[in-house]
Amino acid sequence: MEKKTLCAQVLGSPVHFLAFGFGVGLSPIAPGTFGTLVAIPLYWLMQPLALPWYLLLVVVISLVGIWLCGASAKQLGLHDPAGVVWDEIAGFLITMIAAPSGWKWILIGFILFRLFDIWKPWPIRWADQKVAGGLGIMLDDIIAGIYALIGLQTIAYFWK
Repeated sequence: MEKKTLCAQVLGSPVHFLAFGFGVGLSPIAPGTFGTLVAIPLYWLMQPLALPWYLLLVVVISLVGIWLCGASAKQLGLHDPAGVVWDEIAGFLITMIAAPSGWKWILIGFILFRLFDIWKPWPIRWADQKVAGGLGIMLDDIIAGIYALIGLQTIAYFWK
């Protein structure tokens, strides 16, 4: 799809605009990284919430993401468009569940999530290749977020 047409389509549709991380998924380089960066201000807003409310919001964001990513991909006629980054937003928010406060933890969470999302150890790669639709787009990032969450909590436990 031509870049100009895609840009107009993303910016003109609420579904695409959200799925593309408020437009940052249009970045010609590293759209997943930029999508993860979009999650940081959302995390700042959510961080003060009590854990049950934070978890509920992450579940809602993830469930909405299944529909949103699936609808955007279907309308674009693509299996898993690189510009659809709502899944990265959800994955980072999963990474940051019960994270300690402070910039270093946001940075560590960001790095861990991006590493797992790019590296795709089992079953992330399997989910990415075998599960279709919105669930498939979201599932690999949800699993990457869980792996990064475990890594972050392990580092926090030992880094006193």
